[in-house]
Amino acid sequence: MDTKFSSAIHALILISESETPMNSDQIAASVGTNPSYIRKLTTRLSKEGIIEGHRGISGFRLRQKPEQISLLDIYKAVMETDSLHLFDIHQNPNDACIVGHNIRPVLGSMFRGMERDVESRLQSMTLEDCITDMSRYIVEHSTEKSEESIK
Repeated sequence: MDTKFSSAIHALILISESETPMNSDQIAASVGTNPSYIRKLTTRLSKEGIIEGHRGISGFRLRQKPEQISLLDIYKAVMETDSLHLFDIHQNPNDACIVGHNIRPVLGSMFRGMERDVESRLQSMTLEDCITDMSRYIVEHSTEKSEESIK
């Protein structure tokens, strides 16, 4: 399974919430990967205008506010595609079989509809939504740990 999308969101939350620019070594340490992988992601995010980095200055900054960056923008940037593609259909169905002959157009239509639904959902969600959910989760779970340690 490809993890570029989740790694990119992780990196962007770090970049957004850091008071100073984050470099690829720092991001990689948090994501749990190597800096070269992060540099590939940040190159794609930079090319799409989501982040910026300057020569001679270590680290990246967001070019837009988190509420202006949709999850679809991030997906398209790191997956290097103009459209969402989640499902593939097997290559060699048997045309002599009634199911094999008709499976590609039937599933193709269904899959395109599902992908449009997911694409619409990703377009309506932003990096700010991820940051808000992360903050909420941290608060809720730090309270639970505090209560557990009291017992």
